[in-house]
Amino acid sequence: MNRMMAIIEREMRKFFRSPALMMASMIFPLVQLIVLGNAFGGKIRDARMGVVDEDHGTQAIRIKEAFDAVRANMRTFIAIPYDNEVQAREDVRNGKIQGAVIIPAQYSKMVYEKNHPRIALIVDNSDNFMSSTFESEMTDVTNALNQPDVSPRLLQQTALEVVELYPYIEYMKYLLPGSITLAMFVSVMIGGGMLYIDDKARGVHEGYLVTPITKTELVLGLNGAGAIKAVMTGVVITVIGSLLAGVGTIFNPGTIVGLLVMIVLTSVAFNSMMFLLMVRIEDPLVPRAMFGILNTLLFFPSGSIYPVEAFPAWLRGIAKVDPFTYAVHGFKSLLLKETGLSAIVPDMIYLSIFAAVTLALAVPLFKRTL
Repeated sequence: MNRMMAIIEREMRKFFRSPALMMASMIFPLVQLIVLGNAFGGKIRDARMGVVDEDHGTQAIRIKEAFDAVRANMRTFIAIPYDNEVQAREDVRNGKIQGAVIIPAQYSKMVYEKNHPRIALIVDNSDNFMSSTFESEMTDVTNALNQPDVSPRLLQQTALEVVELYPYIEYMKYLLPGSITLAMFVSVMIGGGMLYIDDKARGVHEGYLVTPITKTELVLGLNGAGAIKAVMTGVVITVIGSLLAGVGTIFNPGTIVGLLVMIVLTSVAFNSMMFLLMVRIEDPLVPRAMFGILNTLLFFPSGSIYPVEAFPAWLRGIAKVDPFTYAVHGFKSLLLKETGLSAIVPDMIYLSIFAAVTLALAVPLFKRTL
């Protein structure tokens, strides 16, 4: 134990002597949380919608009034009048406006005659998010226009009432569990994988090999130091990220205990995985080249940015064995859903088994000789 602790102490002293290294493992996930949290998941505001009125009748005025209501309340789009459809279509194609509504001639007459009245929506479907937003908004507008002026005394249509379990969750809050997980992974990648290979390249490990330290003590010592660095990073990012995102659950005693357990298990699982990947590597450039691949392969399929249920079967298979998936689920349950430890027991079990298996594989693969 003393020899293993000596290795941990040496690694931690080296880590604290490099504040730039500590900051690098924390700033990237925080920047990602702030930028992506505000850039994605927000509602469309003040998009430019062209309106071509070829009817000029009373029903066309109703449509324009509905657009004014959208502008005053939801602010999804701004209605911009156009004289002809050709110019509006060309401006949508060139990106000057994001969509256009065409109110055809004789539209009011068709409404009064109940002769299949139609309006057209021109969208740039190269941007699926913008086009789907316009389609959804225009569907709501047309549904409102189709409502009878006098509602029947007895409602004959089935109505859907949505019951939300939690208050509205902004995208920054939704992204927070993934940012915490990514922060610990970056810490393990830099403070564990890269430093380990650099020490091997500089000959530091040769000093270990001439001592009576066993392979198991070396592996446990190096993994312990890397896990401690990741735990520190996880705690800092959890606190700062929760304050930035406005998540108040971190002040609940039960949540604090669950978060500490998840941070420790996630750190150990990530570090043992990284050590297993690096245990036979000698070239210091390899971990730097692997960083982007591992980040894409492990982070994005985890459900931290998009639900796993939307993935194809082969990507779901990756998510099933990805430790990121269980870490993100555990942090999401604690931070966003305020669940107890019982909800994250499967995540804790998987991360524990994953860490034990990877460590068991790393020990025999570790070379005790040069």
